[in-house]
Amino acid sequence: MRQWGDILLHIFDRGYASGPWIKLLQSLRVKFVIRWKKGHFFFNAKGEVKKLWQIGQGKKYLAHKEIHDLHTGQKMPCDIWWAPVWHASYTYQLYVIKVRVKKKVWYLITNETIRTENQAWEIVFAYRRRWQIETSFRYGKSELAMESPRLWSFENRLKLLGIVTLVYTFLLHLLNPSYKSLVQAILLFKCHRTGKRCREVIAPLYRLRWAISRLWDDYHPALGSLFPTNLETIRALASLKC
Repeated sequence: MRQWGDILLHIFDRGYASGPWIKLLQSLRVKFVIRWKKGHFFFNAKGEVKKLWQIGQGKKYLAHKEIHDLHTGQKMPCDIWWAPVWHASYTYQLYVIKVRVKKKVWYLITNETIRTENQAWEIVFAYRRRWQIETSFRYGKSELAMESPRLWSFENRLKLLGIVTLVYTFLLHLLNPSYKSLVQAILLFKCHRTGKRCREVIAPLYRLRWAISRLWDDYHPALGSLFPTNLETIRALASLKC
């Protein structure tokens, strides 16, 4: 919050849909989007207390658009409806966006002002992009061994996360279009796949890490010249550091 200020938008799932949580967010003066539970009570524009699903019941959706499925890439219809609401634990006005997609309905609560269709879609797409954060966490845990070490010291945890971040940044950097031919050569050489889905994936992060790991195991880099092998030299360097 101190670093990014107003350009930071906090995204929360249904586990954070509660009065105490939005009261805390109000004290911190942050912008947020929360997927809310439909059975919780809000005040509608007339000041009536109703369950969230009842506020938009029978209302005609205000906007329609075809969006891409994050998993399959296929287009699917999406309908949205929005309206101002109030909550007993939050002093200021909130907005609810009712989203119908894939026969499911989301209720997004935000303190961002929603007056136009474009503003409503921005909130919907911001919530949908949360899945990219989840996949990055999964990648760090499964591929970069974030869960394997048992570190109790906070400083040691920061060092581990720093190393993981550098590795993850390096792998993402290799996905730059300028390195496309290099990445394709590494994948073909050390992690070849014949399936169409594997060959046409936009960001082959998993295969790329496997390929580099296998390449490293088979062809160890010559790092001996970078480090002193003489015992006296090592002692001298150690005394200088002290």
